[in-house]
Amino acid sequence: MPPEARASWFDAPVLAWRRVWPGTATCVLIALAASFVAALHNGPPMLYALLFGTAFHYQSSEERTAAGVDFSSRTLLRLGVGLLGARITLEQIAGLGWATAAVVVGAVLSTLLCGWWVSRWLRLPWVLGVLAGGATAICGASAALAIAAVMPRDKNPERHALVVVVMATLLSTLAMVFYPLVARAFALPPALAGLFIGGSIHDVAQVIVAGYTLGPETGDAASVVKLFRVSLLVLVVLGVSLACRASSGAAPRPLAQRLGGLVPGFLWLFLALVALNSLGVLAPVQAGLNQASRACLMLGVAGLGMKTSFGYLARAGWRPALLMLVTSLWLAGGLLGVALWMR
Repeated sequence: MPPEARASWFDAPVLAWRRVWPGTATCVLIALAASFVAALHNGPPMLYALLFGTAFHYQSSEERTAAGVDFSSRTLLRLGVGLLGARITLEQIAGLGWATAAVVVGAVLSTLLCGWWVSRWLRLPWVLGVLAGGATAICGASAALAIAAVMPRDKNPERHALVVVVMATLLSTLAMVFYPLVARAFALPPALAGLFIGGSIHDVAQVIVAGYTLGPETGDAASVVKLFRVSLLVLVVLGVSLACRASSGAAPRPLAQRLGGLVPGFLWLFLALVALNSLGVLAPVQAGLNQASRACLMLGVAGLGMKTSFGYLARAGWRPALLMLVTSLWLAGGLLGVALWMR
């Protein structure tokens, strides 16, 4: 290889890193501060990262930091979602049984439709309805951000995702406190209490906390149900991507190109990690992958917060909050009804 070619190959990533490191370093500082405050007050780290990032909104338009903020809110965020696959195995999914799996799939689909329908009823953008339904149905902030990543850029999905992430985190925190009380009040057995809690609370960590407050059996059942919901993320994102491509009226392309365009790279990573984890290959590095996923998601949420101002949240009004509340109550009420019927 000629010296000029070697220099060119080496210079490109160096120049790219020089362009993004100031904004990325800012996101790292925000994420670290959010993690410290969350640990200090036992609060949700993503919500703190989002709010702290929003306080530094002015940095997202600065020439020095703009590229790094965009890199964190898009590339690192997608990488974090892809790394979530290291938590899931096919054995966990199969262990649910067909009846429980069918109930969870039905709850996810109905909640997606509920979000879309309620957004129309409230005269909100359909993008917000899909994001709200997806965040509620699957895994809160991570799902909203993953779905927003495949939506048309001209619909401003990131701005809508910010409102959804804030509300999903707040509602999930309330659910973590109150849903175990509901399960105990109705005297649900461990398996059905796990179905209710694991199928209705947004965040994985909060599902685990809520489930194990009712005992180890309930905690185990809730964790598996929640991970099954997370595994449905790839299908929901693929479905949204297909729907968006179909509505855009783009010309048909060869099958290989269509698959490459419809399934983003982070979803291929998600599927690959699920397969490898099912084979037991990831056991030595699983803890590291989980930490990497959490770190990337924290950086991505910090960058997302920096790209939106408090003024936008105030202008969003009460209707998005009502949308998230309705979808959350729909999911929880439906699963509680099924659990009481199956008891």
